[in-house]
Amino acid sequence: MEGLKIIFFNYFILPGFLFSAVIGLLSTWVDRKVTARLQWRKGPPWFQPFADIAKLFGKEIIVPEGGSTFVFLAAPLVGLSAITLVSTILWMSNVFPAVGFVGDLFVVLYLLTVPSLSAILGASASKNPFAALGASREMKLILAYELPFLLSVLTIVYKTGSIVLGNIIGFQAQHGITLFSLSGIIAFIVVLFVVQAKLGYVPFDAAEAEQEIISGIYTEYSGPALGIFKFSRAILLFVLPVLMITLFMGGINILSPLGILWFVVKYVIILTLIILIKNTNPRLRIDQALRFFWGPITCLAALGFILAMIGW
Repeated sequence: MEGLKIIFFNYFILPGFLFSAVIGLLSTWVDRKVTARLQWRKGPPWFQPFADIAKLFGKEIIVPEGGSTFVFLAAPLVGLSAITLVSTILWMSNVFPAVGFVGDLFVVLYLLTVPSLSAILGASASKNPFAALGASREMKLILAYELPFLLSVLTIVYKTGSIVLGNIIGFQAQHGITLFSLSGIIAFIVVLFVVQAKLGYVPFDAAEAEQEIISGIYTEYSGPALGIFKFSRAILLFVLPVLMITLFMGGINILSPLGILWFVVKYVIILTLIILIKNTNPRLRIDQALRFFWGPITCLAALGFILAMIGW
């Protein structure tokens, strides 16, 4: 019984759903605020993302006719569950490195594909042509960025000699962070672009593309179902930088106030880079995005892996 209470607390409260959702929604506010200031606007108050979610949860869910109601409604829940589990694994590996399990890094990589796959399934179940087009674009994006993403993660695995998140953090504590190497810098740059695509941010937002295909994969979603997708996107904005900090910047030390402050600084730096990329680039067509990831980004990721093999 005590074990179930601990699992419930870790998954639903800290460091799981509630903690990740709050920080993620605050991060979306920072995104919207910085974007507004860059456009000479004031921007929303800090509580606006919370108010938006509350408003969506107070509205009706409209299920389109002709599609699969079960898949349409289950898809956002599956995506939210997966990303919440990723957050829990990452934070537990940082706080209690010894509780990790063999291959937890690859479990995280698999789970990170679930939110995109759930959006594809939900869009396909809606039987909407705009949603189907968005789903098609999202599938192409996944096929494009997963290869360089995997190569960059394998670079870290080769440098640290482990596929356990806790061991990767421990290696960096003893030998220095992996970002302080040429191969680490290259892998970090590649992962940064992949994170941009996983978030569906400009220049890789072709699957949503409001000016072209209404809202793409989210066209038929409304009310709490749409709110859950928004929740998932917000948590991703928190979880993906945490993954980058874990793999490239030595992880998180919460045992001291200085360690917590240093984590906040690293998180803000990565969040700022994501926001700057989003606000300084036009949307790429889906064929341009594919060429970008299969061309220079994959070559860059392969170069980083080769450099890691020769000790750089």
